[in-house]
Amino acid sequence: MPRHFFEAMLVALLAGLLTVPILGIQIQVEGINVSLEGDPLPVLLAMAAVFMARLLQIPLKAVSGVIRMTRRVPRPTHLPTAYRLILIVLVIVAAAIWPFTASRGAVDIATLALIYVMLGLGLNVVVGFAGLLDLGYVAFYAVGAYGYALLSMHFGLSFWECLPLCVMMAAITGCLLGFPVLRLRGDYLAIVTLGFGEIIRLLLNNLDELTGGPDGIGNIPKPSLFGLEFARRSSIEGGTTFHEFFGLEYSGADTVVFLYLVALVMTLLILYVINRLIRMPVGRAWEALREDEIACRSLGLNPTTIKLSAFGFGASTAGFAGAFFAARQGFINPESFTFIESAIVLAIVVLGGMGSQIGVILAAIALTALPEIARQFAEYRMLIFGLVLVLMMIWRPQGLLPATRPRLELPAPAETL
Repeated sequence: MPRHFFEAMLVALLAGLLTVPILGIQIQVEGINVSLEGDPLPVLLAMAAVFMARLLQIPLKAVSGVIRMTRRVPRPTHLPTAYRLILIVLVIVAAAIWPFTASRGAVDIATLALIYVMLGLGLNVVVGFAGLLDLGYVAFYAVGAYGYALLSMHFGLSFWECLPLCVMMAAITGCLLGFPVLRLRGDYLAIVTLGFGEIIRLLLNNLDELTGGPDGIGNIPKPSLFGLEFARRSSIEGGTTFHEFFGLEYSGADTVVFLYLVALVMTLLILYVINRLIRMPVGRAWEALREDEIACRSLGLNPTTIKLSAFGFGASTAGFAGAFFAARQGFINPESFTFIESAIVLAIVVLGGMGSQIGVILAAIALTALPEIARQFAEYRMLIFGLVLVLMMIWRPQGLLPATRPRLELPAPAETL
């Protein structure tokens, strides 16, 4: 116990030294005067939290090991198919009704969370199912967003006409990335994909005539409902808006609710497609590639085709979400597609559990909605984010809701007399 105590004290002191510049010093601006003020309380609280966490880490590991040795953990029971279907329908109905009872700000945050859910589900195919570490996922997100913005600006296409084109553009970009990295895996694959994401961002910054450079692209049209725009006045001469067609009073909340419902439908479509694919041979091939590429090749499967299909589908999902992101924001620039976006989406997959779709959904909601709710801790957002990742890697590396894999149990051998 004394050794654990001194070790926890040392870790707490190191944590205090590291957090002093972040938590212990605050910049105070009064007119043209700027001063630094010290506040030791946040640093002491951080040190106390680290000290208790480190002190309890070893006893907790010992207790959990004893519990596993003395008690058999019951296996999770799965709901029957009929009950599961009823539960899914109830959740979808509740999600569709909720925006009509919530505030405009809450619905807008939920729409942002659904965008990250779509991104997390797409990256989960690449990382969780196929086992390919992709750190440049934001590049496909940018391709979808800029694809919709440019198509609508130069060709006058609507959101629904651009959506399949953006998906195809992102999928082609994913396949083009897949070809140079077919022989890479692990850290090398991560470095190459990271470089690809930065190349796309730099291209968006430097191609001024095409992308607008750092200024970005504005006045991106929002989705319409069968040609009915959710605006005060129609952008087309002689056009009809939603509230004019139904004889309603104009409300800006209608646009927010409609965007949320569009994001919900897109998320459900992605979930349906992924659930169908993972039960098909291509989904089994992704899992075989993740477990052992050499064994996958020995079974007659072509790793090249499998990797390209995973990259292509994951990229198409990001392009799907990117087009909606551009439509929701109405303005995009390269700063919306930095490396931190790829890191956040990857953290969503890791926190939720690689290969677990429900876990990814819960992690995406937690990482996007909770910081918006607790705005008083906004300046400590990345610090808390990193602390959560470290704690997850220590105590639950498999994620919040790890994916369940099918098992085959052999009957116990009969006792011989």
